[in-house]
Amino acid sequence: MEYFLTYLKVFAVGGAICCLGQLLINKTKMSSARILVTFMLLGVILEVSGAFSYLKEFASAGVTVPIVGFGSNLAKGALEGASEEGLLGAVKGGMSAVSAGLTSVIVFGFVFALLFKSKSKKI
Repeated sequence: MEYFLTYLKVFAVGGAICCLGQLLINKTKMSSARILVTFMLLGVILEVSGAFSYLKEFASAGVTVPIVGFGSNLAKGALEGASEEGLLGAVKGGMSAVSAGLTSVIVFGFVFALLFKSKSKKI
């Protein structure tokens, strides 16, 4: 029963994040890139304010897998790097914290670009 409740919390929080994204797509004229940046900044704000750790404890993968988790990791690494090495450490710490995710995006993007032919969306 405990596993079911954990999965339910993960699904509910992750679904709420996705629902918020869909509402932004449907009700505003925001582009998908702006929505992506908005969610990443939401993760940064939650991390800096200290609220992300509580949300992560409650929903685990439901909040860490979407782009909100990427923003949180970026902010956490930047804060740790800044406290150790100053401004340059903030840049270095943020990039090292998200390096695995960035590498995955680059590699998988390259592989899929080789496998599939992309088409422009007709407006």
